Amino acid sequence: MRSISSEPFCGDQISPDQINEIAVIVATFPKLTRTELANTICELFSWKRPTGKLKTVECRQFLERLNDRGIIKLPACNIQFVSQTKPNIGRTRRTECQSPLSVKLCELSPLLLNRVQNYAQRQLWYEYMDRYHYLGYQIPFGAQLRYFIQSNIDHASLGCLQFSSPAWRMAARDGWIGWSDEQRRRNLQKIITNSRFLIFPWIQVKNLASSVLSLAVKKVPNDWFDCYGCRPVLMETLVDQKRYAGTCYRAANWVHVGETTGRGRMDRQNTRKGMAVKDIYLYPLSKRFRNELMQS
Repeated sequence: MRSISSEPFCGDQISPDQINEIAVIVATFPKLTRTELANTICELFSWKRPTGKLKTVECRQFLERLNDRGIIKLPACNIQFVSQTKPNIGRTRRTECQSPLSVKLCELSPLLLNRVQNYAQRQLWYEYMDRYHYLGYQIPFGAQLRYFIQSNIDHASLGCLQFSSPAWRMAARDGWIGWSDEQRRRNLQKIITNSRFLIFPWIQVKNLASSVLSLAVKKVPNDWFDCYGCRPVLMETLVDQKRYAGTCYRAANWVHVGETTGRGRMDRQNTRKGMAVKDIYLYPLSKRFRNELMQS
């Protein structure tokens, strides 16, 4: 394995000595899974969130980046496990369709994004998403934050929102940013994806969706930094062309930069085809976002 000078991880520079130590651990324990290796390394270096939980997701992504560059050699990924992203979500009366709510937006304002943080909230969020989103609920890749969209007046739930780790490679996005493959590897964690957006079907409020997006670009980056220690500078989302026109994203000043190739968002080897072609929308969170994303 070759050595390098340093590597970024959650806003910090990992020293050559630490990287060499990681390489030794990976080589010494070849039968550990990638997640088990990530947990081991997080324990070793005390890579933890403010809550005390290990940064397992970010560490695994960091290890895979080192693996892609030939610095370490990870065990083969368990494809069977990775592909099982459709959990069995039950249906209860608490998520049944309600009477239509058709009011002016001002009657619901101010809107709130309440972050999902405990088991009961997660189970309810899963159930709503699986019941009413056309893709259902699927386990997201990498890091994620989930929210309930609520009215501050009576705290009634209006929908659900999720942000998660970005697509590994998208030609239209990468060309718009203008970064190299190396810059993308180093700085991809500074992008987050709006991977789920659901307004409940009985909520019929004009301009609600675009208002939620405007609120999200103000709140989510701070929450992401508090949880993962890395401040995002760009948001992305993918909109299925056959189902939606992306009107709410355009109204919230997201930029349409092109479309996907239909290979799937995490296809690193260019082997998957036949996925739905989707429009790519981006929202810069900083005036210097390109400088941040193109750091070497």
